[in-house]
Amino acid sequence: MSGPSDQVLLSVRGLHKNFGGLKVTQDVTLDMRAGIVTTLVGPNGAGKTTLFNLITGHLQPTAGDILWRGKSIVGQPHWKIAREGISRTFQDLRLFDQMTVEENVLTVMEPASWLWQPGGRAKMAERRDRVRQILERTRLADKANVRAIDLAYAERKFLSLARIMATDSRMWLLDEPASGLDRRSYDHFLGLLRSEVDQGVTVCIIEHNLDIVVGISDRIAFLDQGRLLADSDPQSVLKDPHLAAIYFGEQTA
Repeated sequence: MSGPSDQVLLSVRGLHKNFGGLKVTQDVTLDMRAGIVTTLVGPNGAGKTTLFNLITGHLQPTAGDILWRGKSIVGQPHWKIAREGISRTFQDLRLFDQMTVEENVLTVMEPASWLWQPGGRAKMAERRDRVRQILERTRLADKANVRAIDLAYAERKFLSLARIMATDSRMWLLDEPASGLDRRSYDHFLGLLRSEVDQGVTVCIIEHNLDIVVGISDRIAFLDQGRLLADSDPQSVLKDPHLAAIYFGEQTA
């Protein structure tokens, strides 16, 4: 696995999110360091997806701050945060079902892929070549002209990953990206993700499957009831009996 980095790309500071009287995120402070895979774990309702939504601007915090490369991004719209270099996937994938695989990947390269942008057809040909390379790496090259809705489940998962690869984002937030994959597909996913991390991508994953957590994590952040209970190396977190009891529903914090 990749070694730890001292560079903090994303810093969450004293983050709170309330929905009326419901406290979904409570004073979360967390640094996400460059060049590693950080996994968010915790029982259902722990606030993991809410944290993603806060980071990406889909929700605004009640209090606290989020710093991207030292600069606050709180209050920025989600599309602007994406252009800053933070991309995410969703559990429901959110593909364009009636578009082809190639078209799905090209859409995330907008507005750079508009035909009337500088470079015209030549640049468009370069972008299509890049899409082809990404589809080869995700084993979707032979599906380039197939509609997303007609893909098998694992293929749809890899299309979601191909789309985020095409953004050239420096940080990926992945919401259960390997859930439901067969062993062969999972092994390919893990190898692909590690290759991207080795090339400088920083990844934060939400994951429930402990086998996946063990296989993919450089660091684990454990959330429960909106609070951060641990942020450490995988062994320290997974071997903590108190956290295990919370995770498996044997007790509350």
